[in-house]
Amino acid sequence: MPVVLISGGTGLIGTKLTHHLIESNYEVIILSRDKNKTPVTPKVTYSFWDIKKQLIDPEAVKKADHIVHLAGSGVMDKKWTSEYKKEIVESRTQSSELILKALSENPHQVKSFVSASAIGWYGPDPYPPLHKEGFVETDTTAKDFLGETCLLWERSVEPFCEMGIRLVKLRTGIVLSNDGGAFKEFKRPLRFGFAGILGSGKQVVSWIHLDDLCRVYIEAIENKSLSGSYNAVAPLPVTNKKLVITMAEKFRNKFYIPIHVPTFFLKLIMGTRSVEILKSATVSNKKLKSEGFTFLYPSIEAAIDELAKH
Repeated sequence: MPVVLISGGTGLIGTKLTHHLIESNYEVIILSRDKNKTPVTPKVTYSFWDIKKQLIDPEAVKKADHIVHLAGSGVMDKKWTSEYKKEIVESRTQSSELILKALSENPHQVKSFVSASAIGWYGPDPYPPLHKEGFVETDTTAKDFLGETCLLWERSVEPFCEMGIRLVKLRTGIVLSNDGGAFKEFKRPLRFGFAGILGSGKQVVSWIHLDDLCRVYIEAIENKSLSGSYNAVAPLPVTNKKLVITMAEKFRNKFYIPIHVPTFFLKLIMGTRSVEILKSATVSNKKLKSEGFTFLYPSIEAAIDELAKH
């Protein structure tokens, strides 16, 4: 049974991915800072690591056939102070360096390294558009905080290629899940009958259902033709207004009131982070689809229908 080592395995994506991997007959080792963490299933074990102290259990690396690298502080979790910006970057780059060091110092059998990245690489949609379908993987990185973060993030994993390990970088869009992230936040005002459209609502959201994202990670592990960067987004981006109104119609039927949350209010509450929820980012998944990947939830309606069942 092949073994997948996951960093960031207790987060939103890592938790769901672990479930998918177990169902696909993999064993999973999750890197954790908690030395006392105990598994709930025999197919999952925990191994200790400490990024700041650059400590990692070498046995975890020796056992791994594949590595999925999800570690990183949440981009929207706190205000972007200079200190937290530094944490966002270093939590990604230093964790990459630690895994790389462990692989270089120990015998291993790692065949693939799949790293998270983000569509923050691209920045806002240009006018006129560079491509009819939106941003593609060969487009240059944005010269803003998230663009520079993604650049450093992806650079930190490039040395794995030099070790002869197949490297896949997944530039992920907005992940839709009932368990956390943007979708859960959009649902909050719906409890009170309000559909909260952010700013003008015209900004394009490139999204992906969490189950499809987990399937992309497994595809990256299993499909040996995948190499390099891929946009992990659904085929049909939508505007913020379309996303919110589709959710409202599903969860509230006709009993909701659309309200626009003013741009100045979002800037006041979120500070510089507001740029990320107000910008339009149309991202193409043409490269991923060309590898034969098919989506269970290609449309926002299909994704929300499934999420509404739980």
